[in-house]
Amino acid sequence: MKFKVFGALGLALVLAACSNGNTNKGDSNGAGAVAQEAGPTPGSEADLVANVGDRVFYELNQSQLSEEARATLDKQAAWLAKYPQVSIQVAGNCDDRGTEEYNIALGQRRANAARDYLVAKGVSASRITTISYGKDRPTADGDDEQAWAQNRNAITSVR
Repeated sequence: MKFKVFGALGLALVLAACSNGNTNKGDSNGAGAVAQEAGPTPGSEADLVANVGDRVFYELNQSQLSEEARATLDKQAAWLAKYPQVSIQVAGNCDDRGTEEYNIALGQRRANAARDYLVAKGVSASRITTISYGKDRPTADGDDEQAWAQNRNAITSVR
């Protein structure tokens, strides 16, 4: 019995001696500073969302870009120029009014309008795919003008 107790204590002492109490994961220059993430990874979808904006909005039954939408797409084009290895998908969406067929077609026109604008700003068309979700993927719940306005969009995502 004593052998088991002393063996367990000995094992605990060996493990304690092997562990390093220094939890500082600072840089190797000895300054002891702990490296921290300053934000999203450059060129990532999180970077696009946080620093540029990933969506543009449309008026009811429209696929024309507003001035505000063009400003967002200008920022997206500049961001894409900075990260030429990034490919994107533009998804067109609609509010839940109208037929499924109408909304699929309208969502596609919205995605195409955003894509065409980015291409006109110098982004290679080969880096952009489009899809329409129609009314199947709402971003805001509700049956009021505020929710409908949020759901009439084109969302850019990194692929």
